[in-house]
Amino acid sequence: MIGKATFAGGCFWCMVKPFDSWDGIHKITSGYMGGHLENPTYEDVKKGDSGHLEVVEIQFDPTIFSYEQLLEIFWQQIDPTDAGGQFQDRGESYRSAIFAHSEEQRKQAEQSKEQLAASGKFSKPIVTEIREAKTFYEAEDYHQDFYKKSPTHYKEDREQSGRDEFIEKHWN
Repeated sequence: MIGKATFAGGCFWCMVKPFDSWDGIHKITSGYMGGHLENPTYEDVKKGDSGHLEVVEIQFDPTIFSYEQLLEIFWQQIDPTDAGGQFQDRGESYRSAIFAHSEEQRKQAEQSKEQLAASGKFSKPIVTEIREAKTFYEAEDYHQDFYKKSPTHYKEDREQSGRDEFIEKHWN
């Protein structure tokens, strides 16, 4: 049985690599979810009026890599206290969210969010939304595996974003 998890953590380019090297992860696809526009393009989503967020859809084997482990990795890639986007990527389409594909995933996501809030790791409230998974729209091909296809551009973008400094400060 293959499970599915969908996370929004700002720019989807930066959300693929952290999940990509684990046994039990079968496929990671960049795309869009949560909005009202059917078959959105990158430009539609970037404008911010489609309602969609940039997401990664992860297909995984839950007998090898659990949903709880995916949640743990997810939280460590984002600023869960920022409701206005993630790092240099601002606006609605770059907000963080967990899209639950089942009631069990919703419960696990809520529990992990509560644990993070209770940990005292952050002084501000955890604002990452937990939402019901909707139709997933795959992003254009040039966005898929961007960190592999365009390593220099990926590295420069990630360095400019401030994401790595945040992760180092709060998670390492």
